[in-house]
Amino acid sequence: MISVYVTAYGGSPNVYKILLLLEETGLPYELMRVDTSAGEQFAPDFLKISPNNKVPAIVDHAPADGGGPLSVFESGAIMIYLADKAGQFIPPASHIRARSDVTSWLVWQVANLGPFMGQMFHFKVYAPEKLPYAITRYTNEVGRLYGVLEQRLAQQSWLGNDAYSIADMAAFAMTSEWRRTGHDFTKFPWLLEWRDRIEARSAYTRAYVDVDYGKAEIGGAPLFEPATWQRLFLQNEDSAAAYQAQLAGEGNGG
Repeated sequence: MISVYVTAYGGSPNVYKILLLLEETGLPYELMRVDTSAGEQFAPDFLKISPNNKVPAIVDHAPADGGGPLSVFESGAIMIYLADKAGQFIPPASHIRARSDVTSWLVWQVANLGPFMGQMFHFKVYAPEKLPYAITRYTNEVGRLYGVLEQRLAQQSWLGNDAYSIADMAAFAMTSEWRRTGHDFTKFPWLLEWRDRIEARSAYTRAYVDVDYGKAEIGGAPLFEPATWQRLFLQNEDSAAAYQAQLAGEGNGG
């Protein structure tokens, strides 16, 4: 069994790409909900699993080495770990060119499409002051990255190599809100065709519809509740210690 730590309120693309991979592989898993709006991501036990106080993270209770439970954090690392465990959706290490393709496009998503998409929606939706420069900067960069995807998919059916892989699952999850980004998608027909092919897979329905996780809620009212907004967007170098002290006080009846 694999424990998958997810946000309590659902909707994270970084979680959905893990769920899609798990449903594709058939590896057994359970969802462990972390209420990030209440600061549970700073609990000492969770920080042992995810030192960056973020979800997703996993604990594999039956790792291949036969040892005790093994935790993995950061979505890209989790996808590589699970794909290797299942022996699916990533070429083996001996196929160095094909594996390099897949891992390059996976890291491209983690380092580029994900962060820029997140910043774009932050400045468009969550920022108290709507800064035109920031909105334009991140919207343009997301458009450029859509273009990178389009060029790749115009040349071949899948991102990493000649087969559907974790690179496709990761980028697919991060483009789930394409209708809300404000770009002209008549420019990206291959990207939409690629998305349609993934949505036609039975694992997509199981991961995105059947699993009791929750749909994306960009701009949802609960995320603007002051304490929640602060925990999500105003963390700094003192946050972990402050929330751990708060949780300790609550645990002692304080």
